[in-house]
Amino acid sequence: MGEAPLIQLHDVVKIYRTTEGEWRPLDGVTASINAGQMIAVMGPSGTGKSTLFRLLNRLEEPDRGSITYRGKPLTEWHPVRLRREVHYVFQTPVLFPGTVEDNLSYPYNLAGERVNRKELVRLLERVGLPAAYLSRRVEQMSGGEKQRVNLARSLALDSPVLLMDEPTSALDPKGASVVEQEICRLHKEGRTIVWITHDPQQAERIAEEIWVLENGQLRRKERVKT
Repeated sequence: MGEAPLIQLHDVVKIYRTTEGEWRPLDGVTASINAGQMIAVMGPSGTGKSTLFRLLNRLEEPDRGSITYRGKPLTEWHPVRLRREVHYVFQTPVLFPGTVEDNLSYPYNLAGERVNRKELVRLLERVGLPAAYLSRRVEQMSGGEKQRVNLARSLALDSPVLLMDEPTSALDPKGASVVEQEICRLHKEGRTIVWITHDPQQAERIAEEIWVLENGQLRRKERVKT
């Protein structure tokens, strides 16, 4: 028998109730994610892709069904521990006021580790930004620059699972290519990556398996690499 899935969703239902009625972005979704997989998640806007990530990161709870990580229900994981292992890279960067160096230093400070400036420079290089950006204030940067810094800070956590919500959406083609290559490199090193994208060509380039969410249902499209 093969190894058990790293993440397992079983009959997951998420319900939002509004004055206009009930909406189920996930309606009985069953799926599994194996360690080391690269999965692209697609579907029209507002169909539950980000909701799926919020459930996997335990920012929300399902109304029905179960989700396990490493064979243990998410409810039994301490949220901080879970979010360090299953890290959510938001589409809209969440950065602290101050410099890029302040932001990249945060994961090290949080862990009580000494900040190595050379390592911060290396993090920037991995997302295609020069060392000079360490002194830049985030308030003065473009959306694409903030998105890259946000990703660099996420890489500092060295999480085994990355949930990436359109990480190249604000980047020009050159910047998007740099970020794609870095994430594919992480995947080759053994990281498990789930990536939301609206670009079918990007999904075909990066994914071993493609999930399509629509009308509360998930269907799979196998990625056959040539």
